[in-house]
Amino acid sequence: MTDILWNFCAFIVALGILIAVHEFGHFWVARRCGVYVERFSIGFGKALFQRKGKDGTEYMLALIPLGGYVKMLDERVDSVPEERRHLAFNNKPLWQRSAIVAAGPLANFAFAIFAYWVVYLIGIPAIKPVVGEVSPQSIAADAGLRSDMVFDSIDGMKTPDWQSVSMALMAQIGDSSADVMARTSLDAEPKLYHLNLTGWSFDPETENPLTTLGITPFTPPITLVVSQLIDNGAAIQAGFRLNDKIIAIDQDPVTQWQKVSGIIRSHANQALSVTVLRDGTEQVLTLVPQAKTLSNGDVIGYAGIAPKYGQWPAEYQMNLQYGPIESVLKAGEKTWQLVTLTFDMVGKLITGDVGIKNLSGPISIAKGAGMSADFGVVYFLGFLALISVNLGIVNLLPLPVLDGGHLLFFSVEAIMRRPVPERVQDMGYRVGSAILVALMAVALFNDFTRL
Repeated sequence: MTDILWNFCAFIVALGILIAVHEFGHFWVARRCGVYVERFSIGFGKALFQRKGKDGTEYMLALIPLGGYVKMLDERVDSVPEERRHLAFNNKPLWQRSAIVAAGPLANFAFAIFAYWVVYLIGIPAIKPVVGEVSPQSIAADAGLRSDMVFDSIDGMKTPDWQSVSMALMAQIGDSSADVMARTSLDAEPKLYHLNLTGWSFDPETENPLTTLGITPFTPPITLVVSQLIDNGAAIQAGFRLNDKIIAIDQDPVTQWQKVSGIIRSHANQALSVTVLRDGTEQVLTLVPQAKTLSNGDVIGYAGIAPKYGQWPAEYQMNLQYGPIESVLKAGEKTWQLVTLTFDMVGKLITGDVGIKNLSGPISIAKGAGMSADFGVVYFLGFLALISVNLGIVNLLPLPVLDGGHLLFFSVEAIMRRPVPERVQDMGYRVGSAILVALMAVALFNDFTRL
């Protein structure tokens, strides 16, 4: 229950910030273009807070936080006195109306750059993308990739860490090949390798693109020393303590954590005699792994225990931190990567290269917000930047109820030298609303199936 509440609060904060940024873009440009703004609202429905500013605009915080709006003076909506017609949105030149509409998504992109700028100023720890293992007869092996190689770029996208590697691979979904620049060691010159992606497919929700290519990232060796115990877990009930070292199970010596994990998973609700080394003395504990049902219906044993990892080599670790000017450049580059990747994924969603089951809705966003907030402000800012880019791009889709739909009508107006007929616009709004509601329904359904 605490996790749900935390995710909800993080979701409200994240969504509130991003909606405010988006609507402020419309608001700021509208004011600069001489349009009178009647109301600036974050949320829909009943007002929780409202105040009228000296500029005459009513500022409102509403009950339903799933959006917002800027209500401008407009003769198409209300009657406007003759002396105020010059303040109405519909009477402004086409370029000003287009600028006002486009300002919302552009504000989201600008916020993403700002968020990443702060991230890079503070610095974010990262691990260099060093390959641990390559599975035989895999796509990676056929391309010539081997253990200890280091990714440099994928199809021109720089890959300084594993997150950027995953992003670059996501962009390859549906493609027949990818060019990988990789080094045989950290200080070697990069060489070109070709990945044959014909027939390559994976589910982004359940599979890692790296593993489907046959690549396992390098990780420090896993020890048999206990580093984490889950509250009310089977391990705590059995009497485990932090820093206990597991040396045998049912009197059978163990030397690898994978073996410990496999035994626990295969012995749900079955007693195990576990020998641990504690402060130099052997002790025998009785562990009864709890039963845990997976999404596919399989039942596994779960002890609520985690091992301690060995130290990362110093040369594999880095801190992505830059000065004020370089951070702007890095932030712009990162935002551009997200923009191109998102547009690419939208295109592949339309062509069917990416399944509609991969759409995510507010529940998935809430979980992501809560998880990123757990890790700290830097990760939360990165999450905000990602969602801000997606919000900007979604609003640019040519659906009449979105900013992109309005820009589409303005483009037609520029070509025809007259506004799109009201009847056509009204029909477009109806169709656009139906499509948007259908997509939201699918996204929500996907969210519930992932719970």
